[in-house]
Amino acid sequence: MFDIKENLKKLPDCPGVYMHKDKLGQVIYVGKAVSLRNRVRQYFQNSAAASPKVRSMVAEIAEFEYITCQTEMEALILECNLIKKYAPKYNVLLRDDKTYPYIKVTMSEDFPRVLKTRLIKKDGSRYFGPYSDAGAVNAIIELLNSIYKLKRCPAVRFPASHRPCLNYHIGACRGICTGEADREEYRACIEGVLDFLGGRQKKIISYLQDAMQEAAARLDFEEAARFRDYIAAVEALRETQRVTMTSGKDMDVLIPVGSGENQAVALFPVRDGKLSGRETFAMRAEGEDDAKTVLTQFIKQYYSQWSAIPPEIIVPWPLEESGLIEEYLKSLETGRRVHIVCPQRGAKRALLELAQKDAGELAKNLQDRLDSAREKDEQLIARLSTILGIKKKVYRIESYDISNTNGVDTVGAMVVFSNLKPVKKDYRRFRIKTVEGPDDYAALQEMLYRRFRRAQAGDPGFSALPDLILMDGGQGQVTAAEKVLAAMKLSIPVLGMAKDDSHRTRALVNGRGDELILTEDPLMFKYCGRIQEEVHRFAIEYHRGLRNKHVIGSALDGIRGIGPVKRNALLAHFASLDEIKKASRQELMAVKGISAADAEAILEYFS
Repeated sequence: MFDIKENLKKLPDCPGVYMHKDKLGQVIYVGKAVSLRNRVRQYFQNSAAASPKVRSMVAEIAEFEYITCQTEMEALILECNLIKKYAPKYNVLLRDDKTYPYIKVTMSEDFPRVLKTRLIKKDGSRYFGPYSDAGAVNAIIELLNSIYKLKRCPAVRFPASHRPCLNYHIGACRGICTGEADREEYRACIEGVLDFLGGRQKKIISYLQDAMQEAAARLDFEEAARFRDYIAAVEALRETQRVTMTSGKDMDVLIPVGSGENQAVALFPVRDGKLSGRETFAMRAEGEDDAKTVLTQFIKQYYSQWSAIPPEIIVPWPLEESGLIEEYLKSLETGRRVHIVCPQRGAKRALLELAQKDAGELAKNLQDRLDSAREKDEQLIARLSTILGIKKKVYRIESYDISNTNGVDTVGAMVVFSNLKPVKKDYRRFRIKTVEGPDDYAALQEMLYRRFRRAQAGDPGFSALPDLILMDGGQGQVTAAEKVLAAMKLSIPVLGMAKDDSHRTRALVNGRGDELILTEDPLMFKYCGRIQEEVHRFAIEYHRGLRNKHVIGSALDGIRGIGPVKRNALLAHFASLDEIKKASRQELMAVKGISAADAEAILEYFS
């Protein structure tokens, strides 16, 4: 089990982000720190002097996790990304991404401009940042405009009668509006701007230092101070933020951690251009397996389980089988190419170095984490062995739940766990066909019958039988399940997960009504609570999707000339009923099978 006192001693004295978790493993708070060691320890000292909110949070903390960063600015942005990902209950949630400024170079224009922006768009521009110092951004833009005499006005075309602005007359602009500027020469200047913003800044710093010294030698101290401020702004921008990729791409950064038999792979997911956390996967490796072999096997095995693979996988070294693996991943991704990249420079290299630094810190306590995970797994196996009266190394647990709205659109859900880990490829959904009205017991029995009938028929998708069935409910659900299993001559233990008034799993219940209280068993309490939340989530998602389709479908059924075929075409083309309502005649007619008369009928109906 996680020992808070022992892990507090191992915290590094460096910037980073920490995540507090409750007994169910849910993130309840995300924070950033200049020193992880000092900040995290504060929560567990002098609690009487803390605010009520902090005392309440500390009472729920069962474990914590952290990610190291090189600077406090990196920690700031990673904190923002993680808060948006987890929406922790004790955090003040951020509403939008307009937190830090970027520098934008409008590359889609014939004569690009350099601007400050807080909003990234896919408009062909190049974005640099984000930066925490807005003043430095303003100074850098002013510096670049001054050195390269760049275009500042937003106009793209200029009429013959156009008169140049003041910038042209004072020599601060090349006169794009007059037609005097040479496009190729201007583009060469923009390349210099891109080099500078990309990190190659020595040339301009040298120029600024010489200019400052010359101004000071002339006793023009005001001019020298201006160049001094420019140099300070350049130094501020050198602390680039590597936790946000301004290209907005999806990618995974993979770093092997540990050595010998205690090896793991740290996965840093970047989604929509933002680093969104870290996951660690223990690998069963022999002592002679090197890090490249472990990484290669991880890529093959991990991504074969997922339907959505990012277009880029960043690794610290070139892999011998990278070409072959890329073709394999392409076949899994229905033809979309996946690139395995070992970057040597630029933003991706900086992101890789950030991940490597954090993985280096992670390696220091990897053994403790692996031992803790192994201990939890062994304790769970021991508890399940006691409950079930059998001894196995791996237990397959299946859980079932029913969801409906007053008996309408009734669906069932089945989730699967192998010891502590969910097996998502084995999850199944059922649309209940034979039950009318709100009869959860009957719906549950239909779902179980269909599931085990397919197993008995040899369906490979249902062939694996569970060692234990956990029902989302109490004695009634257990009894209903046992009747189906008895009729099908199956001997599989069934227990119900009974909830308390706070909707938490308080006990396991058998068909006789005997209860195993979980509040006194933290491991089983957390495990069963996690399973119950997962099966409930899976059932609710399916039911909501089905219900929303029917709501839209029923609204369309009243339109003259719109039958099932055209209704389904509309549903497939538009994401929601609101989009159908707002669609124009041309947009409606773009749907296959929708004629001008149909479009007119739809517009008339919703008007």
